Amino acid sequence: MADPSSYRPKPGEIPDTPGVYRFRDEHRRVIYVGKAKSLRQRLANYFQDLASLHPRTRTMVTTAASVEWTVVSTEVEALQLEYSWIKEFDPRFNVKYRDDKSYPYLAVTMNEEFPRVQVMRGQKRKGVRYFGPYGHAWAIRDTVDLLLRVFPVRTCSAGVFKNAARTGRPCLLGYIGKCSAPCVGRVSAEEHRDLAEDFCDFMAGRTGTYIRRLEQQMADAAEEMEYERAARLRDDIGALKKAMEKSAVVLADATDADLIAVAEDELEAAVQIFHVRGGRVRGQRGWVTDKVEEITTGALVEHALQQLYGEEKGDAVPKEVLVPALPEPVEPFQEWLAERRGSGVSLRIPQRGDKKALMETVQRNAQQALVLHKTKRASDLTTRSRALEEIAEALDLDSAPLRIECYDISHLQGDDVVASMVVFEDGLQRKSEYRRFQIKGRVGDTQIWHGAGQDDVRSMHEVISRRFRRYLAEKEKTGEWVDDASQAAIKDASGNDVPAGSPDAPDSGLKDDDGRPRKFAYPPQLVVVDGGRPQVAAAKRALDELGIDDIAVCGLAKRLEEVWLPDEEDPIVLPRTSEGLYLLQRVRDEAHRFAITYQRTKRAQRFRSSPLDDVPGLGDTRKQALLKHFGSLKKLRSATIDQICEVPGIGRKTAETIAVALAQAAPAAPAVNTATGEIMDEEEPGTTGSGGDPVSAGAPDERRGQET
Repeated sequence: MADPSSYRPKPGEIPDTPGVYRFRDEHRRVIYVGKAKSLRQRLANYFQDLASLHPRTRTMVTTAASVEWTVVSTEVEALQLEYSWIKEFDPRFNVKYRDDKSYPYLAVTMNEEFPRVQVMRGQKRKGVRYFGPYGHAWAIRDTVDLLLRVFPVRTCSAGVFKNAARTGRPCLLGYIGKCSAPCVGRVSAEEHRDLAEDFCDFMAGRTGTYIRRLEQQMADAAEEMEYERAARLRDDIGALKKAMEKSAVVLADATDADLIAVAEDELEAAVQIFHVRGGRVRGQRGWVTDKVEEITTGALVEHALQQLYGEEKGDAVPKEVLVPALPEPVEPFQEWLAERRGSGVSLRIPQRGDKKALMETVQRNAQQALVLHKTKRASDLTTRSRALEEIAEALDLDSAPLRIECYDISHLQGDDVVASMVVFEDGLQRKSEYRRFQIKGRVGDTQIWHGAGQDDVRSMHEVISRRFRRYLAEKEKTGEWVDDASQAAIKDASGNDVPAGSPDAPDSGLKDDDGRPRKFAYPPQLVVVDGGRPQVAAAKRALDELGIDDIAVCGLAKRLEEVWLPDEEDPIVLPRTSEGLYLLQRVRDEAHRFAITYQRTKRAQRFRSSPLDDVPGLGDTRKQALLKHFGSLKKLRSATIDQICEVPGIGRKTAETIAVALAQAAPAAPAVNTATGEIMDEEEPGTTGSGGDPVSAGAPDERRGQET
């Protein structure tokens, strides 16, 4: 690891002009390429105190051993040189988009004497007209099959063409009218090229004129009573319209534009591009990249523009390029695009109308592409194995952690505090073993905190303690050895000591019907907590108090994605491309999702609670009947037992229970007119929550849930 000060240029050496710079490692390999409007100001940012640099930038400058630069005249030249160097050197710390698949194009080889229509992939060739890209090769073949009856252009390979010319017999397509058979001289080279030009014009979006011409020819043939020719033209028009339907109109003003959308998280980004020509989506493609450098959405768009148009010229660069965020500064990119097109190009963010709506569609495709990529990556066995090995190596574990449990605390300003436990086995989710906890503020018989204040550290201590007390109880139940500290930690619901293995021990039925141990009986090899050093210390302290010393603990802090270990002053910073870090992030994010979902559910239940919920045997139907009869909870509360008995389905015993429950429940505070000080004697609304549960304003939730 190099010290950046060892290769920092001397003051005054770096020019204050536009240019491109390269960082090289000790082996003289280029590891990063960047451009700048002012080389002096930009490079000064890399030679700050390492603690103030972003972890990814810090890794780059400590890997590098030297820096060099090239001065250019303008920012546009800097942009072009940066693109050339990234393509030439393939630096490891630059964003490099990779196609999530090799997209096929519909290509017309106008550079040949007899142009051919075919499916092409890979690098574009000079003199070939390309349309697309398409999502699937079969989509190209379906389109070509419809158009060949109208534009019978050659589709055969060079070998088939030469063999037909030698024998004087065309191929099958020539016999059925889907090829003009230039191989046997049915049409001249000029006539065949005209057919290919018409095919390209139609694919480029100039469809209206051609269809109107065919319709006129059909009408003329009908007037001249050439009905077979008119029927053939009618079928040709139908085939063209069917081909047009495959790309629906999305922009009514026949716009030529490319729409670029970006979906990203901390480690990766997905880019989706829709190619709109003549108001129709003519192609779609996407890329996925690892974010190996600190980068904004605008910078991701910048790299996408370079990759998309770096090799393009002329009409391949559209008049409009719509993006979710503009590069900074935007003027050099507009000049660069205009130079490649040969005319002005509008680079902007759509604000309203059809273009904004289409951009939202592209954005959804980018999100789905990122999710699909992550799913494929997570399901790969080799990748999962490498991730577990990297975690074991980073945390200095004896073996790969085949079972990982992650815990997260969730609350809303200290209310409805809950926790989640998610389980990953062999790098995959084990949703059947997820668990949820309500934070009670006590461990065993010890009250550790009071109130509903925000205290994630104590909440984490409670959750870890409760989970592993269950583990120790079940471990003892199965006959495994438990030490004295663990034995003392086993208590019943009231906090009293209970001998392990006794009928009164928690969860005395510790095996399922098939004889397997219950879920809490399986210990993890690694406990991950969502948080930094304080949360990790709390989890470790809970395990130490229970006498458990064979389970590793770590925490993942979201701000800088640092891995914290107990009793360590400094965190572990895993490489941004690490599969181990990616797996830890997935585990942490899943725990956060599971916790916040439960917390929202609890909050909604509290808002929908009612004193009637505590009446045994009183279901939704009779609750509704009571509210319908009395009109509100206030009137129901003031009713006598005899009046309650008048409601159909309510007996005297139930009426007495209802009266007691309503009397014990605290009524809502009366409303006060702030202008006059008058107490407003309004009717208390008898609304219902989801599922028909009655709701009384201000009624507290007195129910205590159990961990599940």
